[in-house]
Amino acid sequence: MRHLITLAAFFLCLAMVPANAQNRAAVERQYQSWLEQTVWPAARARGVSRGTFQSAFSGVSLNWNLPDLVPPGMPAQGRKTQRQAEFGSPGKYFSRGAVTGATSVGKEMARRHAAALARTERATGVPGRIILAIWGRESGYGRVDIPHNAFEVLGTKGFMSTRADYFTEELLAALQIAEAGHAPGKAMKSSWAGALGQPQFMPTSFLKYAVDGDGDARADIWRSEADTIASIGHYLARHGWQPARDWGFEVRVPGSVSCTLEGPDQGRRISDWERLGFTRVSGRPFPDHERRGEGFLLMPAGRNGPAFIVTPNFYVLKDYNMSDLYALFVGHVGDRIQFNVGDFAAPWGRVGGLYRSDVAAMQRALVAMGHDVGGIDGLPGFKTRRSIGCWQEATGQPATCFPEAAMKSRLAR
Repeated sequence: MRHLITLAAFFLCLAMVPANAQNRAAVERQYQSWLEQTVWPAARARGVSRGTFQSAFSGVSLNWNLPDLVPPGMPAQGRKTQRQAEFGSPGKYFSRGAVTGATSVGKEMARRHAAALARTERATGVPGRIILAIWGRESGYGRVDIPHNAFEVLGTKGFMSTRADYFTEELLAALQIAEAGHAPGKAMKSSWAGALGQPQFMPTSFLKYAVDGDGDARADIWRSEADTIASIGHYLARHGWQPARDWGFEVRVPGSVSCTLEGPDQGRRISDWERLGFTRVSGRPFPDHERRGEGFLLMPAGRNGPAFIVTPNFYVLKDYNMSDLYALFVGHVGDRIQFNVGDFAAPWGRVGGLYRSDVAAMQRALVAMGHDVGGIDGLPGFKTRRSIGCWQEATGQPATCFPEAAMKSRLAR
């Protein structure tokens, strides 16, 4: 009997394989119909030729390995509970290998591409060191493999992802890029999310911000370092980079000053921060022109790590990537490339070991008390950090402004 059951199970599994293959084959046929009936008319209306369209999708099929896919007729899966310990010390973002690697190669690239960097700095006001640091972070100065066919990724996600409308628009933009000849041949490579080339622009961003840096009338951000440099600089300039200002300064925060003053909505003149007792860790004074400008307190780990007074340019860097730590990494590596600065003066504390679900539970408790945490997303952004600090101060605790494991049970009371 056991052998009969095993044999039956074998044939059942065998029968399921072709059924699954047939289902995928049916979805592939729907995909091809979608390309012809939906994408092609929209692309043609934007000036894309039939030849460009056919070349883009020649040999392209659905990529079933991409995340967040919802095949036709299937319900969207609920977001899985976040299980991985996302939030160790923010200092992990600044690992020795990542920082020193980006710095050493960045210095080499600064020498190799000095002319292109100088041209872009003159044209945009964005320092070459900042452009280099973004380039290094996004694609390892073009050395990181960008493996995916952009049309395969964007086509798949436009047809059957949880953000289908968004990716369909990006797909149409990618076809416009191909029509203009910016990435001839098979060079249209992207990340798994559809970000293009060495600066990792989404296609709609490419159309707005990519520029020709080497004079060949194309913005080839896949193969041209000059175009990559010019495009990053142009992006930052268009997002409001202020040429006369730096990105920020590491500072010492007086113990008498609350960490709840953090945030881009609580800016004040840097001279006013000085009057509160803030000083640069380098011991040097703030430059006079910076003292007259607005600055903002940034404490990515609350009282458990380095603190900074950042300028509006810091938030321009966040327009490239919305992470505080990303923008801080770019500013720091840029300074290391040009000024040979060392590590941050203050160490990153041993905090973290939390699941996103833990942080979300704290956020729900804080919202119930009337705090604005910036959304219950399990991410300890500045609004969550300072809400924690306000709760700590209101309950007679020293304010640290960063989630800690013991807070979960206390907040839930």
